[in-house]
Amino acid sequence: MNKALVRLMIGFRRFKDKYFQHDDPENSLYQRLATSGQTPKTLLIGCSDSRVDPAILTGASPGELFVVRNVANLVPPCEPSAVGFHGTSSALEFAVNNLKVENIIILGHRQCGGIRALMTQDPNQPPSFVTNWMSIAAEARTRVEKQHPGADEETRVRLGEMESIKVSLKNLRSFPFVEAAIQARGLNLIGVYFDLEQGRLWEFDEAGDRFRQLDI
Repeated sequence: MNKALVRLMIGFRRFKDKYFQHDDPENSLYQRLATSGQTPKTLLIGCSDSRVDPAILTGASPGELFVVRNVANLVPPCEPSAVGFHGTSSALEFAVNNLKVENIIILGHRQCGGIRALMTQDPNQPPSFVTNWMSIAAEARTRVEKQHPGADEETRVRLGEMESIKVSLKNLRSFPFVEAAIQARGLNLIGVYFDLEQGRLWEFDEAGDRFRQLDI
């Protein structure tokens, strides 16, 4: 048997022992989730990066977060549903319209490979799935280059990681159902940046157009 699969099976055994109570199955967490369905209060849009698992990072229990993960935690602008395939947009629609989530969190992070690709992209590089996807955040790169023309590469990438969160927050508002939920029931849009090198969290302050470190 494949070693990776064996490791996953061992992990699944620990998971099952924790959440499926053999001595009282009717009161196990997953029995309750299976009976009542999911009712998460928060949609979290995070990066596919293996080091930034939202449930591990937040200590969330099963059923607590509705999670979307993609390269660089990006939200595309609203586009006609009849054109192309819209994985992130469809999950967003389901979370807002069906699950009635109360919060949407964009979780960016330090050492994001997608943002590094965006900030260091060679204009002569042939197109790819990644470069096309990262074009969503092209505005972030333009803003960093304009405001910090003499910055070194690492500084530019870090700033790009933060600026891309702001782009995604703006794109969220381009979806009519998101804007309607904000007006009708106070849906919260939140931007958070995780510095995995320092173990720190930063929250975007929209009023001040800046990130502030959270004292945790």
